[in-house]
Amino acid sequence: MEHKAGFVNIVGNPNVGKSTLMNQLVGERISIITSKAQTTRHRIMGIVNTEDYQIVFSDTPGVLQPKYKLQESMLNFSEGALVDADVLVYVTDVVEDTSKNADFLAKVAKEKMPVLLVINKIDLVREQVQLEELMEKWQGILPNAQIFPISAQEGFNVDNLLKRIVELLPVSAPYFGKDALTDKPARFFVTEIIREKILTLYDKEIPYSVEVLVEKFDEKEKSIHIMAVIYVERDSQKGIIIGHKGAKIKRVGMEARKDIEKFFDKSVFLELFVKVEHDWRNRENKLRSFGYIE
Repeated sequence: MEHKAGFVNIVGNPNVGKSTLMNQLVGERISIITSKAQTTRHRIMGIVNTEDYQIVFSDTPGVLQPKYKLQESMLNFSEGALVDADVLVYVTDVVEDTSKNADFLAKVAKEKMPVLLVINKIDLVREQVQLEELMEKWQGILPNAQIFPISAQEGFNVDNLLKRIVELLPVSAPYFGKDALTDKPARFFVTEIIREKILTLYDKEIPYSVEVLVEKFDEKEKSIHIMAVIYVERDSQKGIIIGHKGAKIKRVGMEARKDIEKFFDKSVFLELFVKVEHDWRNRENKLRSFGYIE
């Protein structure tokens, strides 16, 4: 049997479960998942290897109308995913308005590559007829797409989706080493884990004004020493992040450390600092240093 390999890009609106699906397909916790929209800011690759094939999955930020420069670069990641895929997986769910982001959908409808339309969260549907109507509606919007109703949370029908993806892969040598799990460096996952804790533990605007940069990642055989800086946009946000007598940031550090230890399977010494970087989401030089602009 000839070896197959290809790029499979996962796109869709925020909060439909793209990251949960990616993690089901890759079998590792590569994309951070929280209940807040806009969790994924970068395009993150997760690589699945077997003897016969290599699938390079990309999880992209949710498609949205950009309000500032950071969101413009997030939209570029998503639109770029339409250009270089062998298979496109468009994710929606049972509660989403089918006309949301019609411009992006129109681009997907024109694609020549195979499109698999995933209707997620079907565990929320009470009547089968509801699902059938929804599938019919989507078939009208994306006539060339093959539809897969799934529940990423429950892992329902994900195997069939994976089987179809493998069938559609082109014959090719692998693009990455067979032991590769992702294209991102170790530091990237540290920043994502810290950011996930901030998304979970703080309200309102705070999580969206935050960026994390790892300044030191000193890895030894059994331990890692990490120093990370949490950047915020305003002085008042710095106080909120730190909390009364440093209680809040201490909690971020404790919870992040547990997850980082689990991810790397090593003991971790984590130091966190908070700095103010005014209006970083609109400053090109800052977005470049945070890896949003190449």
